[in-house]
Amino acid sequence: MQLYNVSGLNRTVILPCLTLRLHQATIASLPSKEKSKEIWRTADAVCFDVDSTVIQDEGLDQLAAFCGKAQEVKKITEQAMKGAMGFREALHLRLNIIRPSLDKVQKFTKAHPPKLTRDVDQLVVALQERDVDIYLVSGGFRSLIAPVARALNIPLENIFANRLKFFFDGEYGGFDETQATSQSGGKAEVIRRLKKKNGYSQLVMIGDGATDLEACPPADAFIGFGGNIVRDAVRDKSSWFVTDFATLIDELNKED
Repeated sequence: MQLYNVSGLNRTVILPCLTLRLHQATIASLPSKEKSKEIWRTADAVCFDVDSTVIQDEGLDQLAAFCGKAQEVKKITEQAMKGAMGFREALHLRLNIIRPSLDKVQKFTKAHPPKLTRDVDQLVVALQERDVDIYLVSGGFRSLIAPVARALNIPLENIFANRLKFFFDGEYGGFDETQATSQSGGKAEVIRRLKKKNGYSQLVMIGDGATDLEACPPADAFIGFGGNIVRDAVRDKSSWFVTDFATLIDELNKED
């Protein structure tokens, strides 16, 4: 059978953030809390993680449950969280268990519209009013993230995520391994490319997971988010950790 890379779906599968080893050099280079706040107020670009950050849920877990594979996928997730495998390997194993067909994904996305995290819509508006470029950077799948972008008025070309592939008959055919986000360190690579292409001087990464924290640098600042789930490693290693987006809106309104 021939494989087709399908990107026209209105949704994608978002993956849980896997706990990776946090390099000491990365942690040591994080700006202080006060410096992070200063960078936040003057940022010219912001990259948001999606699962458990912009939205309340973990998309892959939800899709697995919809396909009756919740427990099997959970076991793989637990192994990955303990460092027993790499990001891409865990992604392969989970999707091979779920094997979501095109029809199944369409039915899932129709039945499960994205649940936005409280105040994220107001935060996005506040940033856009300051002419800040906003990106959604996820280890999940583009077809699930597109509705999130539309709900927040974020251009679809500002989504950086993985892509599901299907055979011509709609059966599951894998995922596009050429995407930066399909491997460990992918978010950092996306940010590196964005800064090189657009010349951003103050780019901020916001997320709940270790992969988000490890993207700083090249991000100029990192804001740990615990509004939906608190990951101890991220909370403990973040110089600035928040549990709601209202805090970030309030900080934007302060005078420099």
